Amino acid sequence: MIRAYNQLFENNKKWAEETTKENPEFFSNLAKGQSPKFLWIGCSDSRVPANQLTGTQPGDIFVHRNIANMVIHTDISMLSVLDYSVNVLGVEHILVCGHYGCGGVITAMGNKQVGLIDNWLRHIKDVYRLHAQELNAIEDVKARADRFVEINVQEQVRDLAKTTIVQTAWANGKRLQLHGMVYDISNGILKDMDVTIDTSNFADDVYRLEIPQLV
Repeated sequence: MIRAYNQLFENNKKWAEETTKENPEFFSNLAKGQSPKFLWIGCSDSRVPANQLTGTQPGDIFVHRNIANMVIHTDISMLSVLDYSVNVLGVEHILVCGHYGCGGVITAMGNKQVGLIDNWLRHIKDVYRLHAQELNAIEDVKARADRFVEINVQEQVRDLAKTTIVQTAWANGKRLQLHGMVYDISNGILKDMDVTIDTSNFADDVYRLEIPQLV
């Protein structure tokens, strides 16, 4: 066990040396600060690393990850990341990325008790309930799970638009777009879910807040 742990430090030294050799100013520039244009809200799954699969570098994407890439309005961790990225870092795009074969989504489709995570999965089950007619009509279990992953991403993007943080940013003229995508682990390709939302097309009036604009 300790050997596997120590290997991480060996890998780190090798990466740092190779990176410095390729770009001697890389780490000194990185230490000056960050100004990412993207916030990534993704799944904690170890197979879905934001930078590698988007071909970006450290400093390009601010990242929050949890089970099944959920946007839950009482999740202080997620809200803190969202607030900091929008109001301090000034990100312009928020990306919700799900992935096919997501264990959280698949588990939420069933009724087996698995532990503390059951409470988290309730939020995913709420999404299923909203789209039960479409999902129940899909007989193939894998196809149904894949579609559920897609629908869940779309709903999380909509949930982002409902937050006070995003709506306040829009009210004060910030350039901010919300996007949804799904990663296919089997081929490494990202799929755009065509659910981009900004202040021009946020149409759910019941969720709109009357936020005074800053002068």
